[in-house]
Amino acid sequence: MGATIIIFLILGLIVTAIFLSPILIKQQRSRIKKRPFPPLWNAIIENNLPIYLRLSPEERRRLHGHIQVFLAEQQFIGCQGLQVTEEMKLTIAAVACLLLLNERGEYFPKLRSILIYPSTYFVNQTVAVSDYVVEERRDARLGESWVQDQVILSWDHVQRDTQNWSDGHNVVLHEFAHQLDQEDGKAEGVPILPRKSDYLVWAQVMTAEYQQLCNDIQQDIKTVIDSYGATNPAEFFAVATETFFEKPQQLLEKHSALYELLQRYYQVYPEQWI
Repeated sequence: MGATIIIFLILGLIVTAIFLSPILIKQQRSRIKKRPFPPLWNAIIENNLPIYLRLSPEERRRLHGHIQVFLAEQQFIGCQGLQVTEEMKLTIAAVACLLLLNERGEYFPKLRSILIYPSTYFVNQTVAVSDYVVEERRDARLGESWVQDQVILSWDHVQRDTQNWSDGHNVVLHEFAHQLDQEDGKAEGVPILPRKSDYLVWAQVMTAEYQQLCNDIQQDIKTVIDSYGATNPAEFFAVATETFFEKPQQLLEKHSALYELLQRYYQVYPEQWI
């Protein structure tokens, strides 16, 4: 009888812990957000993120809070002998957290570590070239997002992208958009949306825009959205996110339905920052 009571007590504690965990996490994040934002951090972001001073005071306040939570929860690992600096962490965090200004309340929940290479890195990849033949290739990479727990970035390209804001290329925006997409365990160009009714509209707009990009590429028509977006729907969402934040006015003029869809999702107006 005593053993049974103990088992029930233990089960009750486990259930309580599971129930309270999200509440405790939310409380902890709220405390972190209220910490004073160090002036040195502010100076680093101001220097490394060209659009930073164009954000409204409220957007900067929210960004500061998200950066502090992001840095508290994520692990940064240098690869090939790279020593990770505060500047690297803050620059990556500042860009990644632009995707969180919609206050969705999640911080890339599957992500556990961010690996940083000094520059372009290479991976061995096995590719099927026919039904019976495979070959191993050595591919150059600028970044990757893994469904399980990692984002991999090239620091050289992070720097290049942030200093050339408005060229439509940003490896941090790209890979962290993949993290949003992969949050449900799949990479298919559909992040978790606020309402069930949003998915139908998302599918309609994204499918039409993806097909248009594929058709434009085939006809050699110049596009606002980078041609890499025609690879598959997952890459289209990531590339469209880069375009939305870096070429918002052009995206609005050429692809208003896509712009409006992403604006509703990210809850920002990046054309005001350019």
